[in-house]
Amino acid sequence: MSTSTPQMITPIVDDEAAPLLRRTFDVDAAHGRPTRAVLRLAARGLIEAWIDGVPTSDELLNPGWTSYEWRTRVIEHDVTALVGDRSTLALRLGNGWYRGYLGFTGQRALYGDDRGGWAHLELTFADGHRQSIVTDETWRASTGAVRSDDFYRGQMIDARIDDEAWKHPEFDDAGWVGVRVLPPDGAELVERTSPPVRRLAKVAPMSMTTTASGATLVDFGQNLVGVVRLSVRGQIGTTVVVRHAEVLEHGELATAPLRAATSTDTYVLSGGDDVFEPTLTFHGFRYAEIAGLASPPRLEDVTAIVIGTDIPITATFECSDPELNRLHENVIWGMRGNFLSVPTDCPQRDERLGWTGDLSAFAPTAAYLGDVESFLTDWLTDLALEQRSSGAVPVVVPDALKYCDTGFPTPGATAIWGDAAIWVPWELWIATGHRTVLERAYPSMSAHLASIAEALTGDVWSHGFQFGDWLDPDAPDDDPGKSKADTGVVSTLCALRDASLMERTANVLGRTEDAAAFSALRDRIRAGFQREYWFDGRIISDCATVYALAIEFDALDVAQRVTAGERLTELMRANDFRISTGFAGTPFLLAALTSTGHLDIAYRVLLNPEIPGWIFPVRAGATTIWERWDSMRPDGTVNPNGMTSFNHYAFGAVADWLHRTVGGLSPLDAGYATALVAPRPGGGLTHASTSTVTPYGRLSVSWEIVAGSFHADVVIPPGMTAVLRLPGLQEEIVAAGEHRRESGAR
Repeated sequence: MSTSTPQMITPIVDDEAAPLLRRTFDVDAAHGRPTRAVLRLAARGLIEAWIDGVPTSDELLNPGWTSYEWRTRVIEHDVTALVGDRSTLALRLGNGWYRGYLGFTGQRALYGDDRGGWAHLELTFADGHRQSIVTDETWRASTGAVRSDDFYRGQMIDARIDDEAWKHPEFDDAGWVGVRVLPPDGAELVERTSPPVRRLAKVAPMSMTTTASGATLVDFGQNLVGVVRLSVRGQIGTTVVVRHAEVLEHGELATAPLRAATSTDTYVLSGGDDVFEPTLTFHGFRYAEIAGLASPPRLEDVTAIVIGTDIPITATFECSDPELNRLHENVIWGMRGNFLSVPTDCPQRDERLGWTGDLSAFAPTAAYLGDVESFLTDWLTDLALEQRSSGAVPVVVPDALKYCDTGFPTPGATAIWGDAAIWVPWELWIATGHRTVLERAYPSMSAHLASIAEALTGDVWSHGFQFGDWLDPDAPDDDPGKSKADTGVVSTLCALRDASLMERTANVLGRTEDAAAFSALRDRIRAGFQREYWFDGRIISDCATVYALAIEFDALDVAQRVTAGERLTELMRANDFRISTGFAGTPFLLAALTSTGHLDIAYRVLLNPEIPGWIFPVRAGATTIWERWDSMRPDGTVNPNGMTSFNHYAFGAVADWLHRTVGGLSPLDAGYATALVAPRPGGGLTHASTSTVTPYGRLSVSWEIVAGSFHADVVIPPGMTAVLRLPGLQEEIVAAGEHRRESGAR
């Protein structure tokens, strides 16, 4: 019997093929035409919806990935224009994160065995009458052309049985089966607060060649996240296989980095004109291999569809060095590809998890490049839900790994990874000036710091599992956590920063007693660091990362900072200005050199073309940021370790330095109430420009050096003031407007 309360339903017959659900209804004619129709959707898995064959939105992978144990998003679409006098509401379900393969242990269905769909279509009439069409036991179910779907394994579509008639009222569903109502799973249905996933762009092939086996190898010229749209005509029953990979090795797809993710879409042709575009999977790739066709497809018949969370890139950066420009583009592509429903580590292999450490490193860059507030605050909601009773933050959010047989114990409080609980909301506050970000996150932030305080031994953090300076370039390939930097030094310095940021957060929120407690903890940890790790002008383990963190996290007095900056410079010179830092040190390395008066060294490190460094991948053809400094070796072979990716944004944190130092823009006050315009030319650059959209509007600076003279054009949006700190000129404070400044020969 139909009810007005929607229920989560699934077909009574379980099948690996994607379930189809339908319900035909008549509009209550006595009340005229509905003036508004709103469709609300949720799912255990993925859900797609049509009314009379028309998609209800252009969104993909709904309702997205959340911590399903506690919350599932409800998606709302205005479908007023789609509802007729008699209409059919049609749904298709996919496995998605809920029921598909997830993680790197070969397990699937971590959250449950049953896909489920939930829908509520509410019609409102001019006389106030309301009519509801909801998912319940009256619905009918079957399967269609999508025979299987999975994020790691890809999607199979059999066009021979693709009958669009099921989406329309005239279809006879007598041969379909019934549905059953799924029992409650404890998750709350919540309104979506994060932007949807959409098609963001189309990329045409750069080249197409034929392999020795007769397959077509397509190079899209850009490592991206999405699917291949293929238009094809062939004999009925022909099977076409599309495989994906990020790079080539020896002229073939390099699939080893994918590990267990086969990343393969399979199509069976109808015998007519077929257009295939999977919507229940995604891949990370630059190259696609198309096999099974009698003749190669035409160039115009193959298109890469870029998908991701709909976060417009609103910032710009450009300079006189084309390789730096490409590096910045790579950072943007890395963010675009990995900000897909949640901020992930990588988009291609059998992982694609919300690793917290990657985001800790990248948050300042993300907050500059686009409006990420709603996306990241939504993710922080899951971080708080996943937080353990001790306050420790999982290393991935949502915490899928708690269901996986990883073979290693669950870590407690972790530096950098767990620090996302504090570092991410702080960076959002700095970028937006929205106190609500800190207010909502404050319990989670405080709990994380409490877990650190509990983990201290005396006044330092030297026990328990830590990732440390993960992916130090000198670490063994098979032991990426074996870094030069002492893990106790790294953890203690991160704890110091956490306590300092929490003191500042408490002061922003007017929590003076908390601020005093956090200040005391900060002073304790600083004293512990000085006592245990600083000896005669050296920090224990004496490597670039520990000096960079000590400098940037305010662990040193004035004289010690000078000494540390000099030692950091010595280490960079001794290493021929090559990168020697991993996840912990890299985001802060150039800033530490700059703030201690070694700008020239920072530029030499940035522009060094040798491996390991930022420019080597650019010269090797990279179009995203690599996970390892040597994900591809100089001889063109892929790093043979089982953990390497060509689309990880963590080392792209360098873009923050490009924006602040090369371009010259940063906030002096939260939300850019006062901005700092302070470009620092160097490295032979002759011009640079950068801009970002602030709460006040677009802020921009463009500078150039002409005949030895420095010229700058600055645009300050209304309501903002700015401090101009330009080479060769006195510092000044300016109001909104356009400002041009020049200094004499340099």
